[in-house]
Amino acid sequence: MILRKAYQFKLRPDGAARRKLSRFCGCARFVYNKALAWNRDQRSSDPNFKISYAKLCEQLPEWKTAEETKWLAECDSQVLQQSLKDLMRAFTNFFEGLTDFPKFHKKFRNEDSIRYPQRFKIDEARRQIFLPCIGWVKYRRSRFIEGKPKNVNVSRKADGWYVSVQTEQEVPEPVHPKAGDEAGIDMGVVRLYTCSDGTFEQGARCLRDKLEKLAKQQRRLKRMVKFSKNWIKQQQRIARLHKTVADSRRDLLRKAANRLCQNHAVLFREDLKIKNMTASAKGTVEEPGKNVKQKSGLNRSILDQGWGMFFSLLNVKMTELGGLVFAVPPQNTSRTCPVCGCVSKENRRTQAKFRCTSCGYEGNADAIAAINILGRGQRLRACGELVPVNAAQVSRPSRKRSVVQQQEPVEVTVDGPAVNGSVGNHRPSGR
Repeated sequence: MILRKAYQFKLRPDGAARRKLSRFCGCARFVYNKALAWNRDQRSSDPNFKISYAKLCEQLPEWKTAEETKWLAECDSQVLQQSLKDLMRAFTNFFEGLTDFPKFHKKFRNEDSIRYPQRFKIDEARRQIFLPCIGWVKYRRSRFIEGKPKNVNVSRKADGWYVSVQTEQEVPEPVHPKAGDEAGIDMGVVRLYTCSDGTFEQGARCLRDKLEKLAKQQRRLKRMVKFSKNWIKQQQRIARLHKTVADSRRDLLRKAANRLCQNHAVLFREDLKIKNMTASAKGTVEEPGKNVKQKSGLNRSILDQGWGMFFSLLNVKMTELGGLVFAVPPQNTSRTCPVCGCVSKENRRTQAKFRCTSCGYEGNADAIAAINILGRGQRLRACGELVPVNAAQVSRPSRKRSVVQQQEPVEVTVDGPAVNGSVGNHRPSGR
């Protein structure tokens, strides 16, 4: 099988390299927005116009030679081309009904990043990486790179510049060391997950523990003069605090996913619609929502757990180990008695306690839900109604083929860098 991994390192650029990186990110963002505006103008003049990557590339030389945008010629061509590919991927996702229509990128709102698919060099002995039109840049080597480097992505975060190197290597088909061991997991807010064998992982409180400090820093920012030096420094402090929260959450979820995947060959998890679960209850002026404050706190707690990231890490780790992950419908899993099969909302009157009104069976509500998920997943799998969610998908079928499209979607395959230690294709946001 083809194994793709990404290795992320922190760069140590000098002043000249930092200025070039910032300028190249600005060029990529400008080309993205200009191509989006050019598509809008073409559509307004010709309703039958169909956008394509080739047509966008034809405009790139004209933009470089134009008097008002001749500074684009200083940027490496592949950086600008990758920005156009990101725009085409955004159009493709929109036509398939996966995202909204592409929006213009804004400075300080979208993450600055550029991608090099070729002509880069990596010298691990000297801990340097060569970026075209920038030169050799030092990086902090935390581990050695395995596999053939395919592309690199350079991004700016709160505490500096980072480089993500995606590699590809041929490995034999993995066989899970605990083949035949199956388990169901129930996600929660107090507990991150509860396994059907009784084990559980305490939930992440990364944001909740930093809320008071974050509110204090934001109040201080509000009293400052906008765009002053102190205001910029305070913004950087807040950004570093948010990055600390994100790094802590990612570390906890990665370790929890590794332990869970190493102990079980097959996992059945809930098929949760996280976006719908965390929708705002504010409502409208005509129909205001109910319990808005309580729902807001619940939404914050759910998002603080990082369920979506945890599911992605499960898929990645299981693919590496040779295991399988299945998504099971979660309806009434915490209200069903695993002994007699009685389904009633009276079975779970509190968050943690379950007591069947029919047979009197008692237990932890999350553990019983995990047992029900395991049983339901095994039945559906035996009937052929479930497919592994961690299986590699080369061509993703469209979810809305019946929608009338104004433009013809273009299939674009871009192997972008994934998160550190991950497997598979990941599309970074183009700038």
